[in-house]
Amino acid sequence: VQLVESGGGLVQPGASLRLSCAASGFTFRRYDMSWYRQAPGKERELVAGISSLGGATKYADSVKGRFTISRDNAKNTVYLQMNSLKPEDTAVYYCNAPRVGDYWGQGTQVTVSS
Repeated sequence: VQLVESGGGLVQPGASLRLSCAASGFTFRRYDMSWYRQAPGKERELVAGISSLGGATKYADSVKGRFTISRDNAKNTVYLQMNSLKPEDTAVYYCNAPRVGDYWGQGTQVTVSS
């Protein structure tokens, strides 16, 4: 199993970023996917999740209305569109397939700062 996150960067408050996670080593279309984040000194937290076919999504209260999770099963990729970014969104972002196992990529750093 391999998960490769990309798309992070340094942005100003109010900006947008789109994260991508390319998955391999399992039948992607059969599994729910999630995005997590971990800020310095804090535990990893669930940000958003999406069902295997994309019909259902869920979000942490802190990102509802600003972030959108989506997936392209033809490309084995899950996305996280992040709008109206805030300094408190600063973290390393990871994707995960909860029912596949405890597999994690290297993450992608998102820094929101003026």
